[in-house]
Amino acid sequence: MATRHRHSGEPHLLHSITEWRALVEMACLPSMLPVLMSMPHGDGHPVLLLPGFMADEGTLVALKAFLRSRGYAVESWGFGRNVGFQNRHAQALEQKIRYMHHKAGRKVSLVGWSLGGVFALYGAHQATECVRSLITLGSPVSVDPEGSRSPAFVKALYRMIAHPMGPAAHVMQPRAKKLREMKSLPVPMSCLYSISDGVVPAQEATIDGDPALHENIRVFGSHTGLGFNAMVMCIIADRLAQPEGQWKPFKPEGVPGTVYRLMTHEAVPI
Repeated sequence: MATRHRHSGEPHLLHSITEWRALVEMACLPSMLPVLMSMPHGDGHPVLLLPGFMADEGTLVALKAFLRSRGYAVESWGFGRNVGFQNRHAQALEQKIRYMHHKAGRKVSLVGWSLGGVFALYGAHQATECVRSLITLGSPVSVDPEGSRSPAFVKALYRMIAHPMGPAAHVMQPRAKKLREMKSLPVPMSCLYSISDGVVPAQEATIDGDPALHENIRVFGSHTGLGFNAMVMCIIADRLAQPEGQWKPFKPEGVPGTVYRLMTHEAVPI
């Protein structure tokens, strides 16, 4: 069974105050191009990218360029800045997924970063028949009913921008219960998380689910750098390249697999 990470409480303070590590991840990305270009090409199916809280499509530029180089028909959500889990964006997302599916005649893979992953999960529930796979990057997909354990500054920002009650306003909504019922989602789902994430704690970025469809994959890096993280990009390419209907859990192999295990201290994903 895919199980949530054993971490509890808020992210470590050191990880939160050093989220500027993302700049290092961005700076290192060009040097990793040979590795990235060695990743498998996909079958050209449509992929929809969703940005994190207070981010827009500009933050997805590296990921979009990389996946297009692997042959996918990549689009971003097109709704501007992500200012919280709003009804209008959630409804528009469902329509976007259905339109992409209709236009391509093929199911759509969803890749959501941070809060974008929550949108992606909602879209997968609402338009299941149109979704091929779901990948989340440091997304709070398992927030407990008692509320998020993200740092106080994150909650304060959410209260200021999205809702006066903060993330709890959305956790208490009826649809949040549906989002937490992972076992009922018949779509392959990969949750990428980092224990050094200074924004979303590991237990909230991972899920309990059916190992035949759901998995948690540990990566090395910051929260704000996930979209520019070469390890993350390689794993996304690996997950998306699987033939439709033949999904298997992530299994790092060869030299890249050895590097992965050394950097994450994980023999296998949980």
